[in-house]
Amino acid sequence: MFSLNDIEHILKWIKILNKNLIVNMKLIKLEDSNFWFYDEEKGIIRNKNNSFFNIIGLREIYELKGKKQILEQPIIIQNEIGYLGIICKEFNGIIHYLMQAKIEPGNINKIQISPTIQATKSNFTQKHGGKRPAYIDYFINANKYEIIVDQIQSEQSSRFYKKRNRNIIIKVDEEIEILSSHRWMTMEQIKALMRIDNLVNMDTRTVLSCIPYYKWNDLKDKDKEAIENSFKDKALYKSIINDDPIDLVSIYNRINDIKMYSEKTSEFVKLKDLKSWHMQDGEFVCKKPYPYKIIFCKIAIEGREVKEWTQPLFEAIGDATFGLLMRDNKKNGKREFLIKIKHELGCFDEVELAPTLQIEAVHNEALDNVEKYFLNQVNNKKNIVFDHYLSEEGGRFYHEQNRNLLVMQEQNSDFELPREYMWLDYKTLNYLVQHNNILNIQLRNLLSLLEI
Repeated sequence: MFSLNDIEHILKWIKILNKNLIVNMKLIKLEDSNFWFYDEEKGIIRNKNNSFFNIIGLREIYELKGKKQILEQPIIIQNEIGYLGIICKEFNGIIHYLMQAKIEPGNINKIQISPTIQATKSNFTQKHGGKRPAYIDYFINANKYEIIVDQIQSEQSSRFYKKRNRNIIIKVDEEIEILSSHRWMTMEQIKALMRIDNLVNMDTRTVLSCIPYYKWNDLKDKDKEAIENSFKDKALYKSIINDDPIDLVSIYNRINDIKMYSEKTSEFVKLKDLKSWHMQDGEFVCKKPYPYKIIFCKIAIEGREVKEWTQPLFEAIGDATFGLLMRDNKKNGKREFLIKIKHELGCFDEVELAPTLQIEAVHNEALDNVEKYFLNQVNNKKNIVFDHYLSEEGGRFYHEQNRNLLVMQEQNSDFELPREYMWLDYKTLNYLVQHNNILNIQLRNLLSLLEI
């Protein structure tokens, strides 16, 4: 397949950039920062400009087996919606995507392959006093171009409170200046690079998961041919081209039942009022095992809009595991995925569709029979299609990498599904991802790993 840059060139480019990149990170105490502080009156960690984001306590109260339960933790409040945008262009009949080699302070391996632009509203309005992000005008003026994707999608709801970003892909025909930080890549190349641990970042994965393949009947013949040739997984291809109607009513019925009968309540509280959390050795930590803690860092990175700053970061304790169980429907040959309706503290609308398995390294809830089956398959190394460590967002999280798994169900295996699970084919999921806040970011990221 034609490409402007081969894989070897891309990997060498990343290696050279990493070699020449100077990154200095130093752990500090919150009181050592001249910009961030604990606001006693509001009970939050914020900065002097009251910009970017702040951290507050969140307490959730619910019942489990007739007993009152309380879950409390710090959570990030970042109300502004940022751009996660990719420019694409056709060369010799092949769509190429303009990808960025971007460093984030929390990245485990410095540079990762990121969208063309990855910018908060504070970034592109230059509230921080830094440089205007490259290529931003293409997205601000997106209506001048062919818009492939434009969706506002959720972020990690266990860390953020109702946080969303704008996932957008635009297709251009004009000549574009290519900066040294950017390269054109084909979808096939990006998919191959996803099989290298921690190389393709979370934001790239979520944006690409939104490409609307389900619009098969609306495509031109040449586009249909291109998609047919690009799908390595023919069961996925069968899911896209089938004419079966998408059964939205039953899906929303099950989602709405869970939303309607949920009796969980939540409230913001001051960080110092979180009974299980306290400052210890300059870090904000939980007194019992928990998936993360908050650290405070002084950071210096060459080539960023702002070269030196301080900020809090959420540091993961251990690696989470995200997994998607797949099967090929015996009746129609379509690829189906076992999806779970899942609640998280920061969900924008109570629940979202999540992968089969989504567990933190530290988790207190008992595993159900589906999760046990999935982990048994993994532990016995059965039918594993994809198994790699990929990073979470490095702008707010420090060295957070998670194990991402795609696993085929054994042909003769069957088990009872709890009410929050359902099998959905790829076309249905690809349709649902065109709507805001239906598929959570873990599910979107796993769908992006499929061989399309």
